[in-house]
Order: sequence, then structure tokens, then C-alpha cells
Amino acid sequence: MIDWTHWHNEPFLIGGLIFLGWLYAILTGPWREQLAPGALYPRRHAVKFYAALVIFYLAVGSPLDQAGERYLLSAHMLQHQLILYPAAVLFLLGLPDWLVRPLTGRPGLRPILRVLTHPLVCGVLYTAVITVWHLPSFYDLALQNRPVHIAEHFSFFGAALFYWWPLLSPSKEFPPASYAWQMLYLLAVLIGMTPVFAYITFSTDVLYPTYEYAPRIVDGLSAAADQLLAGAMMKLVGMSVAMIAFGVSFYRWFQASEARAGKKQGRDCTG
Repeated sequence: MIDWTHWHNEPFLIGGLIFLGWLYAILTGPWREQLAPGALYPRRHAVKFYAALVIFYLAVGSPLDQAGERYLLSAHMLQHQLILYPAAVLFLLGLPDWLVRPLTGRPGLRPILRVLTHPLVCGVLYTAVITVWHLPSFYDLALQNRPVHIAEHFSFFGAALFYWWPLLSPSKEFPPASYAWQMLYLLAVLIGMTPVFAYITFSTDVLYPTYEYAPRIVDGLSAAADQLLAGAMMKLVGMSVAMIAFGVSFYRWFQASEARAGKKQGRDCTG
């Protein structure tokens, strides 16, 4: 059964998160003057960045990992939602423009980054990564093989950064897409993700043997019901987050349109 006192403390996980936190502190602290002369300490960015690290650890290092790896697909799905949404969003929001400029500002990298950060590439990459990992052969392999499971979670996080880039890019060289394109992008990715949502939610068979034969730790929650819950969670959370983002983009697009119309009317009156 689940040991609710067990938290992962592997050196690569704890050490990696501590290293990222230390590197961020160095770059935004002692080295800030070299990267962005005159810039103030990005306090709000820092809070978001460190919150992203905490959420990532809660997703993969807490007892939730044991529940998702051995017993419940729905628990594993919750892990993925934490990685794909709050962790990735806060990570990007925690990066000031001047912190990513040494990478995005390199002339030699611009052609590659221009392709990689294009909304079409970001959307296809995100959809492909999530879909492939949810195929039974890959998904169960990750559950049975710890290094593969780690690779799965890091690839989810990387794919999520690409997914959110056209919406939340911190870079002036590769800024977010226009609001109109953001709305189209969000709808397109939702449509692209529908097959994997439907595959998990409406399958008449239990797709993943690990969960089919796992001890039932929640009374009344069969493997089939757990799978239905996981698929519904995947669909509803993903759709809700996308619709919130769509609403924000629509509001900003409307505000920008009103501002442009106001300026045009002012010029006409002046003329």
C-alpha cells in the first residue's frame, strides 16, 4: 500500500532542483548587473520561478508519485496536470526577458529558435509527445522502468514549455503570438488532443496492465472506473485551462482593438 511518509530524495532530483534554484539566484543576483545593467531584482519573477520548482517536486517527489506509479491512473494523470500546467506556466513566467536573452539573442541560434518557437511546431510537438506517451506500450514501459518514467516526466515538462511559449514567451526576440493567433492556436491544440482524450476515456478495455492488476486502494474504484476518471480529468482540466487562456487572449485582443479604434477616432477628430 501507499507509504504516505515516503518522499523521493534521490540526488538527481533534489540536486537538480537545488542547482536550478541556485543558478537562478546567481543569475538574478550577483550576475544581474552583467546581464541587465540597472535592472532591479525580479522579485515577482523569482516567486513564480521558485513556485514552479516546488510544484514540480510535489508532482514527482511526493507520495503522489507512488500512487500514480503503482496503483491509480488518475493519480498519475494528476501528476501530469501539475507538470503541464502550473509548473510549466510558472517556470516561463519566472523568466525575465534579460535572463533568456543570452540564448534567444544569439544570431546563430535565431533561425533554429524561430522554427522551434513557431506556434505550429509548438502545438504539434506538444500533441505528439503527450499522445505517444499515452500509448499502452510506452505508458506501461514508463511505469515498469524508473529511468524511462523519469524521461517521460521531463519530456512532458519540456513539451509543456513549448506549448506555453506562443502564449507566455518571456523573449522580446521571439515574443508571444498575436492574440488572434493565440486563440486559434489554443483551439487547434484542443482539437489535436481530442483523440487521446477519447481513447483513454471511452475505451471499453483497461489500457494499462499495471493498473488493471494493481491492488485497489480506493473502495469501489475499479481499474475501469479509475481509467474513466483519469480520461475525464485529462479532458476537463486541459479544456478548462485552455478556455481560461482563450478568455485572457480574447480580452486582451478586444482591449487592443478598442485602443486602436480610440486612437484612430482621435486622429480623425484632430484632422
